[in-house]
Amino acid sequence: MSKQVQPVRGMNDVLPEQIGAWQYLEQVLRGLLAAYGYEQLQLPVLEHTELFRRGIGELTDIVEREMYTFTDIGGESLTLRPEATAGVVRAAISNGLLRGARLKLWCAGPMFRHERPQKGRYRQFHQVSIEALGFPGADIEAELIALTARLWRTLGISRVRLLINSLGSSAARQAYRARLVDYFSAHQAELDEDSRRRLAGNPLRILDSKNPAMQALIGAAPLLTEHLDEASREQFASLCTTLEALGIPYIINPRLVRGLDYYSGTVFEWVTDALGAQDAVCAGGRYDGLIELLGGEPTPGIGCAMGIERVAELLTQAGTVPPPAPPAVYLIASGTRAEREALCLAERLREALPGRSVLVNLGGGNFKNQFRRADKSGAHVALILGEEELSRGVAAVKPLRETAGQSEYPLAEVPARIAALF
Repeated sequence: MSKQVQPVRGMNDVLPEQIGAWQYLEQVLRGLLAAYGYEQLQLPVLEHTELFRRGIGELTDIVEREMYTFTDIGGESLTLRPEATAGVVRAAISNGLLRGARLKLWCAGPMFRHERPQKGRYRQFHQVSIEALGFPGADIEAELIALTARLWRTLGISRVRLLINSLGSSAARQAYRARLVDYFSAHQAELDEDSRRRLAGNPLRILDSKNPAMQALIGAAPLLTEHLDEASREQFASLCTTLEALGIPYIINPRLVRGLDYYSGTVFEWVTDALGAQDAVCAGGRYDGLIELLGGEPTPGIGCAMGIERVAELLTQAGTVPPPAPPAVYLIASGTRAEREALCLAERLREALPGRSVLVNLGGGNFKNQFRRADKSGAHVALILGEEELSRGVAAVKPLRETAGQSEYPLAEVPARIAALF
């Protein structure tokens, strides 16, 4: 026997018993995003590597060591997308969608990062990315957070908390960055390897370290909130006031910085204690300089992304995924002619019962085994076709979920009579 081919590490199959949570989440999200005025777009999985180097930042963990990058046969450096925001912005610019317009866009699909696989963190993972371009104020920030809060309520997910912070203007961050460099440089002996590497290029990312040995040092570091410019301070205060008016509880976390260089101003995360170490289920913030950085006109932007795997796990834990609808009809047939007629009748039934499942027993079997399969399928009704029924031009009808007895319908009337039952 040949050796089995195993899946690539960190890239998982989603099995039929798991897909229900994904489908339910997608269904709810589509309706909710439409209600808030967001339109869907689809992006390529492959982009030029330069897009992510410029957009995400040369010194981020993603660009430095997590991207799947290769040179194609034409000599171009291409990368499997590690996130979607840069791609959405690229699409808006390259397709001429901006030009003074205000856009609400969303997309979904697989992302790729070469990380250490663990529960809730995979090398191929799936995200929904929600982006609003051209909106400068705190009102869009509050509405985006309200959208995500409504999603949790709709899905019946309660074990989530909202963390918010402001990164301020570019000038404020530069001044704060200099303070951080001075502070951490004075404590270099206490820094781990990752933090020493970040110190030279992206010291704000040190604040995001999960190393327990670093927490006391990080806790004593200067606070960005103490160095905000006045405009950022006022906008953040407006966001907080609006969230309170909306009845959305929040926690201000002055250490929340996010891991991508394009963030500015307001940032937020929805976190949970139900998924172990991977506690963020939805996160985002402002990226007002990104569009200009990627070659567009200066345009404000804000967005967030949520991990489908993590939200689906929360749904499963909450037990709020609706069970799949059982088949309406299961056709049982005995004999070559009856089996052929069952396939034809099933097609007519599917036209009469749009949106409902009609199953045909395939692969033969005696009546006892076929009835067992029909019952196991959960179907409401079994239709029985045998040589004797066909000779009289009828199909026997047996309810499977109630005690009513078996009856017969003329074959020509079966679709309409069965449709009337539902």
